[in-house]
Amino acid sequence: MLEVQQNHLTFKSFFMIEVMKGLPPHVAPFIANGQITQEDYDQIINPMVAKIHKQFGKINYLLLLNTPLNNYSAGAWLKDALLGFVYFTEWRKIAIVSEKKSIRNFTNFFGIFVPGKTRGFSLKDLELAEKWVSE
Repeated sequence: MLEVQQNHLTFKSFFMIEVMKGLPPHVAPFIANGQITQEDYDQIINPMVAKIHKQFGKINYLLLLNTPLNNYSAGAWLKDALLGFVYFTEWRKIAIVSEKKSIRNFTNFFGIFVPGKTRGFSLKDLELAEKWVSE
């Protein structure tokens, strides 16, 4: 279970993908916990990203990755890849927050191949990631 301090409010997550609270409406902010499946994309991530794209044109995306990558099912990986492809030119900012340095390095390196800005953050820099992706 994840406990995150955000704006002096503490909330606990019991869901696999949860929408983070307190960010502007042009940001799609998610916390990933436990086993992530394609249903998490179908029911939570994809609808919110589509709504933001329709309303704002460009997408600001924040993912707090609080689960190992091997907790993503094959269906979740496919949905993630499709999401990236469908909106390939529509990403304005992508922030990935993880305690794993390898994930942050991957995000920073491969971000040069994605239109828009991409940046990896450590968990201790969550507030900075929220600020950056909200600008």
